[in-house]
Amino acid sequence: MSKVLIIGAGGVGGVVTHKCAQVPEVFSEICLASRTISRCEKIRDQLRSPIKIASVDADITHEVVELIKLESPDIVINTALPYQDLSIMDACLETGVNYLDTANYEPPDEARFCYKWQWDYQDRFKDKGIMALLGSGFDPGVTNVFCAYAQKNYFDEIHTIDILDANAGDHGHPFATNFNPEINIREVTAKGRFYENGQWVETEPLSDHMTFDFPVIGPQKAYLMYHEELESLAKNIKGVKRIRFWMTFSENYLTHLRVLENVGMTGIAPINYKGQHIVPLKFLKAVLPDPSSLGASTKGKTCIGCLIKGVKDGKRRKIFIYNVCDHEESYREVKSQAISYTTGVPAMIGAMLMVTGVWQGKGVFNIEEFDPQPFMDKLMVYGLPWQVMEVSE
Repeated sequence: MSKVLIIGAGGVGGVVTHKCAQVPEVFSEICLASRTISRCEKIRDQLRSPIKIASVDADITHEVVELIKLESPDIVINTALPYQDLSIMDACLETGVNYLDTANYEPPDEARFCYKWQWDYQDRFKDKGIMALLGSGFDPGVTNVFCAYAQKNYFDEIHTIDILDANAGDHGHPFATNFNPEINIREVTAKGRFYENGQWVETEPLSDHMTFDFPVIGPQKAYLMYHEELESLAKNIKGVKRIRFWMTFSENYLTHLRVLENVGMTGIAPINYKGQHIVPLKFLKAVLPDPSSLGASTKGKTCIGCLIKGVKDGKRRKIFIYNVCDHEESYREVKSQAISYTTGVPAMIGAMLMVTGVWQGKGVFNIEEFDPQPFMDKLMVYGLPWQVMEVSE
């Protein structure tokens, strides 16, 4: 039995807390911490079993260190903002505690996310004798494990990977984002990027798109974006020639986003307003609906998977390995919509595999570096069943 410290009490943090509480034989003690203690109280009050809550500013390493020393957890699950990854990793290093997150580091003043900053912790974590598991969400996370599973079981050679993320849900608001608005909009408005033949190819934001017929939810228009799992998969899936990431958006979402971008509301550089320095995107985040509040109103399903081409036994092969998740079912179980659910469940599973010793290591690891089978088995048990579909060329 283990004690877990969860830092971040947004939508994903709520799901992780609920799912950890469902397996007390693994997570015998839970502490949920956030800068906003009322968020922790709300999640605590939804649970049948008692948990501890605490206040912490994840931007301030010494605060995180003091909390870790007070609680003595076996693992820290970081569901805070990507800006805070390094301060939490620093605290884990100082206290000698294993670390897990769901998204890679992103500097606050630049819309750039990559693994270099966290990979640079490799020697320090190894020397300390502790483990960091990066990107144990869905994408990144489950999609990485899907690729490792396909490599192990379905292909002798993988040639191309297309990660496809479709949300066919409707939250009923004119404009809202299903996860942190600041992170969501920074991702969507950034230039696209994909890996091909050993090189990175850059595209204008949302300039490339295709229509894909998703299982259950049907044809959806998906747009080419850059996403962090491309970086680690290009490194860890041997011989792959091309990897791309695609995400669906409604015309309503894109129209609102274009208008907001045109009037400067998606900017991340501070502006002076009556003597106050205000970041437009942070102001926009403050006036948009909190993603954690969307669960009760969101209906429909998500479908996220990997379309993988390659060769098996000398013959060309193409599969789509995927999960379909229902927003309303997610809310009934953990009081959250499916976007948070699909990220929170894999975080709990990754932590479970670490604390039970199924996945072990010293240093910094991406999730596809471990045996995918135990993770794939747990997905079936804890709410994210997957399927493999053979696709004709």
